[in-house]
Amino acid sequence: MDLAPLLRRRRMTRSFAPASVDQALIDELCELALYAPTAGNSAGVRMTTLAGDQVGEYLSVATDASWRASSPRYAGLARAGAVVIVTSRPQDYLERYAEPDKAASGLRDLAAWSVPYWHTDAAMATMSLLLLLEERGLGAALWGNFRHESEVLAWAGVHDELLFATVLVGVGDGHDHPSSSLSREVVSRRERVRRVARATT
Repeated sequence: MDLAPLLRRRRMTRSFAPASVDQALIDELCELALYAPTAGNSAGVRMTTLAGDQVGEYLSVATDASWRASSPRYAGLARAGAVVIVTSRPQDYLERYAEPDKAASGLRDLAAWSVPYWHTDAAMATMSLLLLLEERGLGAALWGNFRHESEVLAWAGVHDELLFATVLVGVGDGHDHPSSSLSREVVSRRERVRRVARATT
């Protein structure tokens, strides 16, 4: 399948049908997603997968009871068939950029990174996963890391890593609650592509 239709078609799915998802398939797609670029081949991104029967427990750790009681999206999200927790390891980047062929970059210290590439690499791998899921006909919702990071990592048994985001995976049921962000007026995609002006002679 061409990539352009996948990019145009991909949307977040926020309401899932109660359908199972093969965790072995999700593991395979995560492995493929990790072919995404990684700075200095640091390989500092990890993906931890959860089966459908663990989704409810994950959400009880990752969300607040008040949100679960009041959100119109909670029930639909809780029916996801799998979860992928995406994390990164900054220490892998610091070690890599301290190696002889990278030492001149001066990036052996955390504060030296104006752009933290562990987050960049995690984003690239996550986008690759979203496209792979779309290609397989599965829906996905990106659950941002805004709170409960330490609780989620402890619950998942993940140590010495930073939580980037979580991807909830399943079969969409067609009853999404659209994001209010979609109603915002934004600059068109074409207007967000520009060229550097060149002086004419």
